[in-house]
Amino acid sequence: MWVLLMFDLPVVTKEQRRKANNYRLFLYDAGFSQIQLSVYAKYLVNATGIRPLLPRIKRDIPRGGAVRVLKITDEQWAGMYRYFGPKQLPPEERPTQLKLFDSEDADSQDYD
Repeated sequence: MWVLLMFDLPVVTKEQRRKANNYRLFLYDAGFSQIQLSVYAKYLVNATGIRPLLPRIKRDIPRGGAVRVLKITDEQWAGMYRYFGPKQLPPEERPTQLKLFDSEDADSQDYD
């Protein structure tokens, strides 16, 4: 499942720009990837993965900011049409699971 987060944040004053930048940094720290300027996405293994994210997403919205969070299935994500200029691009692939250990890396390390 994918989570699509879209936002409009005020950026008129220096303080507003700082808070908007901090919100973007929070999204990166939470594992989101930037899709477009104010559109971020994150892959979750299942729908329950969004529950711990929502309170933080809500808490960190700068004053005057508008945020939308949309859940999208893998099938819907894969059916998305993507263009860069006139060229059509394939949809992003689902990320692979986190790999903690790689047997090739373990074999190549020096254990002196």
